[in-house]
Amino acid sequence: MEELFARTPVPQAYRQLALPVVIGMVASMVYNLADTFFVAQTGNADLVAGVALGAPLFSFMLAVGDIFGLGGSALISRLMGAGAHEKIRQLSSFCFYAAIALSLVITIALLAGENQVLIWLGATAATRQYAAGFYRMLALGAVFIITSLVPGNIIRTEGLAKHSMVATACGTALAIILDPIFLFWCHWGAAGVGLANVLGYALNTALLVWFTAHDAQYLSVAPKSARITASAWWAIISIGIPASLTNFMQSFGTMLLNQRLAHYGAEAVAAMGISQKIYMVVMLVMVGFAFGAQPLIGYNFGSGDRRRLQAILRYDFLVEVGYAVVCAGLLMVFAPHLIAWFMPLPHIVSAGSLMLRALLITTPAIGAILVFTTVFQSTSQPLAALVMALARQGVLFALTITLFAHWWGYHGVLWAQAGADILTFVCGWGLYAHGWRKLARRSS
Repeated sequence: MEELFARTPVPQAYRQLALPVVIGMVASMVYNLADTFFVAQTGNADLVAGVALGAPLFSFMLAVGDIFGLGGSALISRLMGAGAHEKIRQLSSFCFYAAIALSLVITIALLAGENQVLIWLGATAATRQYAAGFYRMLALGAVFIITSLVPGNIIRTEGLAKHSMVATACGTALAIILDPIFLFWCHWGAAGVGLANVLGYALNTALLVWFTAHDAQYLSVAPKSARITASAWWAIISIGIPASLTNFMQSFGTMLLNQRLAHYGAEAVAAMGISQKIYMVVMLVMVGFAFGAQPLIGYNFGSGDRRRLQAILRYDFLVEVGYAVVCAGLLMVFAPHLIAWFMPLPHIVSAGSLMLRALLITTPAIGAILVFTTVFQSTSQPLAALVMALARQGVLFALTITLFAHWWGYHGVLWAQAGADILTFVCGWGLYAHGWRKLARRSS
């Protein structure tokens, strides 16, 4: 493990850690696209919109899992670099069981507050029954969705990225198989789509627990190993909460967007739901590279090797921004054909093409934002990580969508995310430059 993190050439180490994560993300992307395709084949715009309205809830659950998944892995990767193996065993077990306990509380809260949450999500009389079916299944399966984020992230701190990839791919394959069965053969509608999601995550979580217990050298899921000190708790929470807020803000941003688009009809919400799934082709791969590089960044920060850390970050920027330029450009060119593949209705294709291009145009800036964010998480800069978490789809998006909608109406709603992305990039660059100046003074 030390050879990989500390001495292997940067491009090779980066690829070995990041590519399995990217492949796992691509597997999730394939399911997202297949899921949207199957739902769209019903020809029911209300059903498509109902499932799309559940997306913020799914993002919220991922956000909760990130508290202990990304927060725990950021601390553990630094401890790996420092060689604190007993602390790693205790913290990895604690994070796993803390996520289980928190997910059970969330299930109870979601079921109790269903009516109000559906209103917040933007459900209308036409879409409510579909949104409610999807919502209930996700709420009941929250323990699998949330908990999977912990071993899925932490196992990569030992270089076991391929194990995380296998678990993700298997869970995704199961969900893809079950989706059309539940939707077309069992006729379970949106609830069937939700159940397929949950069962896929159940398999994913089970495999990750097995790999951690049998293949990890220092990590643990044994209940008796679970320990945490006050300082470790703060280190996890100070990074985990900002990391979770990134997904929570994504949920918040999607909810704001859907509420605005609901004024223009279910077709507008459906078109945006399809556009966002295609948009994730770019985003999930970028996130995969960012998360794959995170243990490498954290290890070399923890070991104090500043020269290698700088080389890793230069390569990370090159990969993230370069990929975004190429892939986003291609998808923008073929946007109408891609939208038509899901739902070949002229008004859906026209609206969806514009929406997709508006989402894609700032992806190079998002590539840099992802590098900034993982650096802040991995080098113990909780305030900067918190700012980035709250900015892009939270505070800045709320500002841009309010102003743009007031100034330009429907088109302002569509371009609000691009405006927030540019503002977030400027903010992130300033924080990144300030952090490196502080680190240079500390090292001199």
